[in-house]
Amino acid sequence: MPELPEVETIRLHLRRGSDEEPSLVGQRIEGVSLRWPRHIVEPAVSTFRKQIRGRTVQDVTRRGKFILIPLDGRTLAIHLMMSGDLRIADSASPRGRFDHTVFNLDSGWQLRFSDSRKFGRVYLLKDPGGLLGKLGPEPLSDDFDSAALDQILSEHRRALKPLLMDQTVIAGLGNIYTDEALHRAKLHPLRQSDSLHSAEVRDLLEGIRAALQSGLDHNGASIDWVYRGGDFQNYFRAYGRAGEPCPACGTEIVRTVVGQRGTYFCPTCQVEERA
Repeated sequence: MPELPEVETIRLHLRRGSDEEPSLVGQRIEGVSLRWPRHIVEPAVSTFRKQIRGRTVQDVTRRGKFILIPLDGRTLAIHLMMSGDLRIADSASPRGRFDHTVFNLDSGWQLRFSDSRKFGRVYLLKDPGGLLGKLGPEPLSDDFDSAALDQILSEHRRALKPLLMDQTVIAGLGNIYTDEALHRAKLHPLRQSDSLHSAEVRDLLEGIRAALQSGLDHNGASIDWVYRGGDFQNYFRAYGRAGEPCPACGTEIVRTVVGQRGTYFCPTCQVEERA
């Protein structure tokens, strides 16, 4: 599932464009082609088709794992879920097998939503506040400091990993970056959230930021054929490295299951309880 760095990488590409592809900003949507109408959550498909037509893209932003495309009078919100990808393509180029939702642009280009597992979600909203209001803080924002994280951790009595992955608690973290952040902070994924002392809270904050920033620096991780361009997978410290040496101490990384998710940690650096 794409997490904050992957979603942000896609957002930036859509917003900036490239030598080969134009920016999405300023493009007018002429219509939408739906191979998989269930992508559309709100409004009803027939209404969605009518309301999207003729609207112009004002910007491309992000909140948590949502890509937000402000239009004149509406906001297009897209959640990539497990296998989604968004890209600009020439309308003359062959449509991919999994390009289930395609927005036709007046320039002759298309915004293509590829989604092999068909779990993605698309919304066209007058006010996205209701959809986004339940999300927790952005972990790279200036307001997300050690005091804010300490308050979150102390208000819950949960294992660290499931708590950090809860989008209503912190927006944007998923399986990969939570494992990477916890390894950097030397905290066990099952450590109880309200048991951390102040130095450990600071270490966790630094671990979260460092893991996300490293992901951004490498354009995210490409661990599935549906993703493009990122190479953060070559710099993982813990995730997916079972049996390989910990980069900090040399102990073999261990794989376990936490909250039904494959979880990787160092049993030497990340002990479950500390005195």
